Amino acid sequence: MNVIIVGGGKVGADLAGLLCAGGHRVRVIELRPERIPLLQSELPPEVVVQGSGTDPALLQSVDIRQAQVVAAVTGSDETNLVVTNLARLEFAVPRTIARINNPKNAWMFTPEMGVDVALNQSDLMAHLIAEEMSLGDMMTLLKLRRGQFSLVEEKIDPKAPAAGKALRDLTLPTECNLVAVLRRGELLLPKPELVLRPGDEVLAVVHSDHAAALAALLGAG
Repeated sequence: MNVIIVGGGKVGADLAGLLCAGGHRVRVIELRPERIPLLQSELPPEVVVQGSGTDPALLQSVDIRQAQVVAAVTGSDETNLVVTNLARLEFAVPRTIARINNPKNAWMFTPEMGVDVALNQSDLMAHLIAEEMSLGDMMTLLKLRRGQFSLVEEKIDPKAPAAGKALRDLTLPTECNLVAVLRRGELLLPKPELVLRPGDEVLAVVHSDHAAALAALLGAG
């Protein structure tokens, strides 16, 4: 995969390092000349390009038309928006990612502005804290559809409303499907007649709005 990262700060450098280690073709564009030697010491020298990520000529020089992803992770929201806008509207890059530094600017980071994925660190942290507080022992294994849905795992608590009940007798939250039940190392399919026992580990796909309801059903309540 060809990835262009605009912004060679700590976020951009770490991201580039991970992608390079994964065998991807990466270019990091950094405006500040004083930052270049450090980047070249941390990354393969050919990866690092000094210049402005908002310069169309520079973007073309790093083969932006062949890029599958452009990630704008500078410390300036204005710069990140200009980069994603250019990448999407001028160069038709399939996937664009932008970092949001000031949460008050989040409303501008939309597909209409060329942003596919907006990384709002404050918002992510707030949601993670709220999720941890509301979901109890439920574990999120995977986020799907940009966080709309999650693959979760919950161990049936002896006091759970679902304990001792057959699946057909459970009232699951809307937009929730049980995937499997793990019992003493055995994988059980979620058939209607299956009775949940304390200690069973339930795997489910659930909408984020209904995860707390599922946790209340399977957990201690």
